[in-house]
Amino acid sequence: MVNENQFLFHALLMGIFITFVYDVIRICRRVVPHNSFFVSLEDLGFWIYCGGSVFMLMYHESNGELRWFAVFGAIGGMLLYKKLVSPLFVKYVSFVLSKMLEGLGKVLGWLFYPLKVLLRKTSRGTYRIGRSFRRALKNKLTYFLKMLKIGLKGK
Repeated sequence: MVNENQFLFHALLMGIFITFVYDVIRICRRVVPHNSFFVSLEDLGFWIYCGGSVFMLMYHESNGELRWFAVFGAIGGMLLYKKLVSPLFVKYVSFVLSKMLEGLGKVLGWLFYPLKVLLRKTSRGTYRIGRSFRRALKNKLTYFLKMLKIGLKGK
């Protein structure tokens, strides 16, 4: 009986932990937006991790035997965490992280402003150089293409 209660408690903690891990993923998605490919990739990795974790719990606690009270314990842990902690945790942690990243972006923008100005001033000159280089290269390639056509027609 003690082992079953301990197993139920571990399953409850597993449910809480699994939901916490998914909340961390949700926070990352809010702070740094993802496209559907990366969302799917994250979800696949999450479910593989969850499946392995649940399997290891079942293997260690009940010799690999499926116990339904453990499944319901994990679901109960998930629901408990989801109702009590998750909404506030995701909302405020994502808010704080996004503000921190916004502040970091402003500081980095301020630090790299001289470099940005320097690149702007030099890029105008390099664009002119690049444009004349592209034009000369195009003329040379056109010349060689014409010579190749003339050479092929003569034979």
